[in-house]
Amino acid sequence: MIDPVLLRENPGLFKRSQEARGDSVEAVDDALAADAERRSTITAFEDLRAAQNVFGKTVAQAPPEQKQALVSEARGLATEVKAAGAVAAEAEERFTKIVKTIANPIIDGVPAGDEANFKTLRTHGEAPVFDFEPRDHLELGELLGAIDMPRGAKVSGTRFYFLKGIGARLEIALMNMALDRALDAGFVPLITPTLVRPEIMDGTGFLGEHNDEVYYLPGDDLYLTGTSEVALAGYHKDEILDLSEEPLRYAGWSTCYRREAGSGGKDTRGIIRVHQFNKLEMFTYVLPENAEAEHERLVALQEGMLQSLGLSYRVIDVAAGDLGSSAARKFDIEAWVPTQNAFRELTSTSNCTTYQARRLDIRYRTDTGKTAPVATLNGTLATTRWLVAMLETHQQADGSVRVPEALRPYLGGLEVLTPLPAKGTK
Repeated sequence: MIDPVLLRENPGLFKRSQEARGDSVEAVDDALAADAERRSTITAFEDLRAAQNVFGKTVAQAPPEQKQALVSEARGLATEVKAAGAVAAEAEERFTKIVKTIANPIIDGVPAGDEANFKTLRTHGEAPVFDFEPRDHLELGELLGAIDMPRGAKVSGTRFYFLKGIGARLEIALMNMALDRALDAGFVPLITPTLVRPEIMDGTGFLGEHNDEVYYLPGDDLYLTGTSEVALAGYHKDEILDLSEEPLRYAGWSTCYRREAGSGGKDTRGIIRVHQFNKLEMFTYVLPENAEAEHERLVALQEGMLQSLGLSYRVIDVAAGDLGSSAARKFDIEAWVPTQNAFRELTSTSNCTTYQARRLDIRYRTDTGKTAPVATLNGTLATTRWLVAMLETHQQADGSVRVPEALRPYLGGLEVLTPLPAKGTK
């Protein structure tokens, strides 16, 4: 959660952040009041406990004729200590509950407002121009025998699909290309669990306002993850890390699950907004003072991937109201999707500063020997949705699709994806 010392010393920082996000500013005052109560009850409890310890020594040293009366008095004091401890615990619980409603304070420069208030930082490439009517990714996928939505729905319901033949090969090629890029950049690959305990899901900030997006298995008390960020954040829970040489960098390969609650009618055609997909996620543990530089490094890796695939894109600074509770800043990279005549998000990378590490108790040892929370960052390097932009951008009039040169080695040198023969033809 947030730093309680920073909250007391600079409540204005949190109020400005809450206002920029469109969240409750009053929650900051509520948290301050709960913090004051928490600290006063803890002090009262500790004072009583200290008095109890002193009195215990008095009882031990008292002559036999005085001990009975003193023991009776000690029991009464013990009852007071127990009651004070219960009051302190309740105050701590109230403070924790309130402070969890306060999101990570945004970094200076993050645009205020809702999702429409993002800031475009830069664009790359030109939108493709066709001398024919372009097909959308699903029509192309069906021509290529790459995407099968009807059977996905038959087997699992709406927003499920099969990647078939060259579609399956294309995704595996993309993921392997991303993995090679991650390895070259010093990331350790991990294939992560996709079911996690509640404390891990909560620790990363995914059980707040977007709880309805998460699949839950009540019989096992486990959550299906919508990103390997969750498992990667929990990987070092309750540990003290050595970050003196380099950040710890991981690349998590996993299947991801999202309920897509509240998105009815949006992008229901094809594989843009689905319940299950594959993703390669970068995750880093860094010293807090190096977090912003690491953020730029992750974005650069993402841009390198999109450039290698010949995609036109823009990088945006996501508005505060569109940030998750754990992100202090998020950069999205949106690729141009020709048939939608719009940019669509392919990657996100977030600087979560110390927010997740505080909740998961992940620390490093400072020069003074004391421990302090690390900073955590995450960013997508490849995911199923990339197929949408790739198919549409590189399509040709006959329904074939050119394979980006950088991806060809991962497809055995294949240069063009060609439509399957129509039924009844050779």
